[in-house]
Amino acid sequence: MKYLSLIILSAILFSGYRSSKNEMNSSSKTASAGWQKLFDGKTTAGWHSYGKTEVGQAWKVSDGALYFDAKNKKEGQGGDITTNEEYGNFHLKLEWKISKNGNSGIIFFVKEDFLKYPSSYNTGPEMQVLDNDGHADGKINKHRAGDLYDLIASSSEPVKPVGAWNQVEIISNNGKLDFKLNGKNIVSTTMWDAQWNSMVAGSKFKTMPGFAFYKSGKIALQDHGDEVWYRNIEIKKL
Repeated sequence: MKYLSLIILSAILFSGYRSSKNEMNSSSKTASAGWQKLFDGKTTAGWHSYGKTEVGQAWKVSDGALYFDAKNKKEGQGGDITTNEEYGNFHLKLEWKISKNGNSGIIFFVKEDFLKYPSSYNTGPEMQVLDNDGHADGKINKHRAGDLYDLIASSSEPVKPVGAWNQVEIISNNGKLDFKLNGKNIVSTTMWDAQWNSMVAGSKFKTMPGFAFYKSGKIALQDHGDEVWYRNIEIKKL
């Protein structure tokens, strides 16, 4: 009986060892694939409010998500938040959820020079985050969820209803830019060529000389005055 107990105990210990080893191998494979978590699900480490050193208090961590608490925001507690690090060629993945009538955005290639560029959108193009049915921007072409804001309307609209999570991918590689929403490629374009420059010249950004000028920059999440949630934010340098 004692011998049988030892066999059972050994089997349990070996099973636990294999499980632990498999988890370590899985974690190692993720790291070796080059993916970097931009949000750990617990803190705002790695982020700060645009033009400041810390994250505004209206941005909170709730249930594993970065949450913008617009309802309880006080003066000076909001603003867009940006990554501490800049990225050139990249593959960004995240999930977002918007409130009813809400508006936000994912902005990239942000050059943080607050005196020269007071807002993140002065330099960074944006993937629109929106309640298409409830917000006024939903009635404007190139301003709907998934659009390359004010530049290109998405080819389809696989956006989920208010309160549901949407999966996003933004891929920028040597000027080739792609947006994916819930597994569907919805925007494909080439940045910085003659057609791109013409498109910018015909947009609301035409008076902003720094807009979409920089080929590396920070990632920003927009405070547009509405509740929004972001989670599972990770990036891979290409």
